Amino acid sequence: MAFATIGKAGKAAAAAARLTDYDTACANFTWEMARRELGELPGGGLNIAYAAVDRHVAAGKGARLALRWIGKDDRVRDFTYADLRGASNRFANLLRRLGVKPGEAVFTLLGRQPALYIVALGTLKAGCVFSPLFSAFGPEPVEARMSKGRGAVLVTTAELYRRKVAPIRDRLTALRQVILVGDSAGSGDGPLGALNFETALAASSESFEVAASRPEDIALLHFTSGTTGKPKGAIHVHEAVLAHHITGQYALDLREGDVFWCTADPGWVTGTSYGIIAPLTNGATLIVDEAEFDGPRWFRILAEQKVTVWYTAPTAIRLLMKLGAKPVADHDLSHLRFMASVGEPLNPEAVVWGIEAFGLPFHDNWWQTETGGIMIANFAAMDIKPGSMGKPLPGIEAAIVRRLEDGRVEKTEVAGATGELALRPGWPSMFRGYLDEEERYRKCFADGWYLSGDLATRDADGYFWFVGRSDDVIKSAGHLIGPFEVESVLMEHAAVAEAAVIGIPDPVAGEIVKAYVALKNGIAESEALRKELLGHARRHLGAAVAPREIVFARGLPRTRSGKIMRRLLKARELGLPEGDLSTLESDTK
Repeated sequence: MAFATIGKAGKAAAAAARLTDYDTACANFTWEMARRELGELPGGGLNIAYAAVDRHVAAGKGARLALRWIGKDDRVRDFTYADLRGASNRFANLLRRLGVKPGEAVFTLLGRQPALYIVALGTLKAGCVFSPLFSAFGPEPVEARMSKGRGAVLVTTAELYRRKVAPIRDRLTALRQVILVGDSAGSGDGPLGALNFETALAASSESFEVAASRPEDIALLHFTSGTTGKPKGAIHVHEAVLAHHITGQYALDLREGDVFWCTADPGWVTGTSYGIIAPLTNGATLIVDEAEFDGPRWFRILAEQKVTVWYTAPTAIRLLMKLGAKPVADHDLSHLRFMASVGEPLNPEAVVWGIEAFGLPFHDNWWQTETGGIMIANFAAMDIKPGSMGKPLPGIEAAIVRRLEDGRVEKTEVAGATGELALRPGWPSMFRGYLDEEERYRKCFADGWYLSGDLATRDADGYFWFVGRSDDVIKSAGHLIGPFEVESVLMEHAAVAEAAVIGIPDPVAGEIVKAYVALKNGIAESEALRKELLGHARRHLGAAVAPREIVFARGLPRTRSGKIMRRLLKARELGLPEGDLSTLESDTK
């Protein structure tokens, strides 16, 4: 089923979006504009934390609310920009007192707690490298990342330390100091010599001279989410803040004074780039909810906190869709101006449901851990084609290329041609390497392009469309079949909540399409429904592209960032090694 183009988002467009004319913005944009807007440290240099917090305090805006934390029990803690400045200064001083040197890595193993945001900013102020971990990791993923990243400091809770770190502590040879958040630091759950976060902070000074970091100094170490195998440590530098700042304005329509809620897990790159940095550099108030996903609670938070800009994931949107539009109508969401989605491609029906339920579309965008920031987006002042990633950000050159046998790549200008999505290197948040994997890093580039590994098309209007990961695409009887297209058609059926598609070997066609389908609440599995779904897919896709097999599944394996792990479904189907499972949504205890 084809979805009609959706006009500019009503309330967002009427409110004079930050990017009002796409072509003009692209023609006039330079990264130097972003640099001038953020300025420098008083003594020169560029530091992410100074740009995010101290700059506002120096401009007399320290009393503005920077972060509102909502506990699982609905307790609220507020932090002004001045509060964040003081607390992050204290943590930076603590690192200096502990002898942690610039360039050394500070890891967090925390949920959505105020301490995580203080540690992130304080670590950057001290010139150290911040690296967040999923709180749901088991001991082995923690060991792999902290060993590879040579973590000198770990900030966690006593409970998480006992379950996730104690079993592998003797193998973390670089780890010198553990800092425990909460009241149980002395309960016996933590190691001897562990510091209590709150006590140590209280004993530190609020005065700190931010490290004179240079634009190319390492600031962030993010590990990929593991959908395509072993995670890699992507290195990002302080200059990345230029991209965080300006893409927050252009792709998320962030403005000073906005109330912004990014629901991403803080252990994922989005939780740092757009869960901490971009909203703070733009002078917004950041909403942080400690609790995990809960549909009715989310609607209540959107209403009570008067959220203006909301950034969430397709998985969460699909779960909300199961609840229908009525819960939305029961709340006053008149403040909500802009909604966006990230994590995996957003199915067209989710965009349309946003209009039906909220009166606003969800704006999809595309980026990767490696890009460090949003690269392609549907903008507030631009028509939306449901299912499309949108157009490249100002300052970003994107193209569809194909790899040649001699290792070179060739750009295609043919509208609708499928190829690999490539970006011209040079944007500030581009990763500067994979930690200790130089050859792996070099293979990401060819003929002056960064090769994303994602297959896509570009239409005649310049909109990009996701086809699939290059290793997810199904080759059947001479056809290249993108899983996303098949999944989106299956989700158009009223019974389907989610779908995942893989290719399985076939002696004649090479591969055939197999679909795993999760049904909506209250829908019973049956052979009749299976046949109905097969017929639905054939009518809309044709026999060559439609699934040959459909399996009902209670749930689909996905990362905590919301990406469906098709490779895991394929490995299980074919009896192959499952590979790295460290970022699976379920906890490992």
